[in-house]
Amino acid sequence: MAAMQPGMIAHAQSPDAVDDPYIWLEDWSGPKSMAWVEAENKRTLQRLQADPRYKTYYAEALTIAAAKDRIPYPALLNGRIFNLWRDAAHPQGIWRHTDTAGYASADPEWTTILDLDALSKAEGRKWVWKGASCLDPDERLCLLRLSDGGEDAVTLREFDLENGKFVEGGFTLSTSKQNEAWLDRDTLLIARDWGAGTMTTSGYPFVLKTLKRGQPLSAAREVYRGEAGDQVGVWPFILSDGQGNRAAFVRRGTTFFTNETFLITPQGAKKLPLPPKSNIQGMVDGHVLIQTSEVWETGGVTVPAGAVATVTLRDIENGGALVPTILFAPNARQSVDGVTATRTRVIVAINDNVRGRALVFTPGAKGWTSTPLKLPDNASIGVVAATDKSDLAYVNVTGFLDPTTLWSVDAANPAPRQVKALPAKFDATNHIVEQFEAVSTDGTKIPYFIVHRKDIVRDGSTPTLMTAYGGFEVANTPSYGAITGKLWLERGGSYVLANIRGGGEFGPAWHQAGLKTKRQIIYDDFAAVAKDIFARKLSSPKTFGIYGGSNGGLLMGVEFNQHPDLWNAVAIQVPLLDMIRYEQIAAGASWVDEYGSVSVPAEKAFLEKISPYANIRKGVAYPEPYIWTTTKDDRVGPQHARKFAARLKEYGLPYLFYEDTAGGHSGDADIEQGARLQALQMTYFAEKLLGPAK
Repeated sequence: MAAMQPGMIAHAQSPDAVDDPYIWLEDWSGPKSMAWVEAENKRTLQRLQADPRYKTYYAEALTIAAAKDRIPYPALLNGRIFNLWRDAAHPQGIWRHTDTAGYASADPEWTTILDLDALSKAEGRKWVWKGASCLDPDERLCLLRLSDGGEDAVTLREFDLENGKFVEGGFTLSTSKQNEAWLDRDTLLIARDWGAGTMTTSGYPFVLKTLKRGQPLSAAREVYRGEAGDQVGVWPFILSDGQGNRAAFVRRGTTFFTNETFLITPQGAKKLPLPPKSNIQGMVDGHVLIQTSEVWETGGVTVPAGAVATVTLRDIENGGALVPTILFAPNARQSVDGVTATRTRVIVAINDNVRGRALVFTPGAKGWTSTPLKLPDNASIGVVAATDKSDLAYVNVTGFLDPTTLWSVDAANPAPRQVKALPAKFDATNHIVEQFEAVSTDGTKIPYFIVHRKDIVRDGSTPTLMTAYGGFEVANTPSYGAITGKLWLERGGSYVLANIRGGGEFGPAWHQAGLKTKRQIIYDDFAAVAKDIFARKLSSPKTFGIYGGSNGGLLMGVEFNQHPDLWNAVAIQVPLLDMIRYEQIAAGASWVDEYGSVSVPAEKAFLEKISPYANIRKGVAYPEPYIWTTTKDDRVGPQHARKFAARLKEYGLPYLFYEDTAGGHSGDADIEQGARLQALQMTYFAEKLLGPAK
């Protein structure tokens, strides 16, 4: 075996591995595995890059990704606006800042404080930006999270925002999957790989320690310890508000969807009486914001699943009974998409029948009052930046055909003002968006959006791409896909977004309808949407392609197996595919709450039934799939995609496989990589759905 990377766990072979002829492809970066990858990449690239459309697609995708007229998304830090910017001259990015007045101008004057390309060249590493955590209240000292090639594992390095330099002799923590928070100027709360026996089976830290400035890691003092059998790990966080309230907490992820939250006190960690399926989302004026995914009955109050409620920090610290106040409770066709605290207000973004809305909540002597934000309709709405230092917030508005806009909001006087707008990146003048509903196998109505030309002939001949996610309570909502618009819609294709169960479009119940052994309904929903499209003659199987990544890649693998007659093209991205051994690969053990476990007989039987790798059959007329992944993916791992392709090859079935050597789970090492992945996939779809290049 090759040396294990930080955060990766070596597993003994399970009985299920005995009859697996491709277990050797699970050797993440071993020479035999990488030689196989190199050969497969060569074959795939020779074919796709030889298509004359590839160069055009790549050039168009890169132009969009590198364009200087993109919206520079803000982060509010140190009283300024910070932004991580990538373009052709800075493919990995520069970290820069301006002031709020300058940011609102058409051409802000930026000051660069860190050049990741220059840093990478100087240090011989491909540093990928993963964010920064800064010390309250002045936010001058920050820990930068830098990933080598895009892995989830990061190196932490202390940086001074005032002089734009790494702090000499400052905090520097070697590569690990790790979670951090500033306790004070000279003390960090850190959960990381402390050595043998400190990481869960899914590869996350479960031991939290305090580390003093100048101390070696060996001198850190333990504050809290979860358990090795936890499905996820522990995360420290600091809760503060604009009125000076501050407290330290640690969240223990017992499973992916359940957790325990502890207040960190001088006497130790004190467990809070919060429901397992809930999360703290911020604090305003001593009111702690709680978002729930289950019914919470306490103090004579019933908080519905999917709601936002508040409790007081005073009651938390005193250990008294928590009496929640309900801030927002969604109806059956709504869900909460985000909860954000400013200095004196709370902004709640919601989905209302998969359309975005936003409300501002204000605390008062008689309780909370709400004010809707007046923003464009028929779009997705999300808060992209806010701070407890002021009531300034920035809100993103995006839809399928309308270029994305960014609005500034004074939450204390909520009259949104547009400050940035993305210029149109494709011609949408002849396109429309329609929302329909398909009926699934149990009679449930499944909404979906379809974007198409106004003048299409409804005879089933329109080339169409459909995507969905269907898992982890993640809502898929309308967004402006500039590259999809340019490369696909502008050339006459249609695009479909299916809001299948497993996601969070309609709250926790929509997600929980497809958990574990109930998961087949998710796959039925997806197929039902395709059949509804065919019945409306908006497309047909021979002109229909599907794609999805991660959990969506699993969805693609299942649909590839279960309904090969419904699609002519299937792109399977950074996927889970071996559901018998997924718990043994990368961070797989953290997702048992979603998928189930082979250690439970009924769940194992179901996983065996739907596992794409286990259910490929010889002699079936499958569409030729395009399977792609990245070597640096330490979350799902490239092993799934490799083994699936190898099994197809064994059975003499057609396929294309590509593994990029950088980029992590999101393929985000630099803008060239993103453009390459987009161009390769679109070339594949063009071959399958548009025919030979003319």
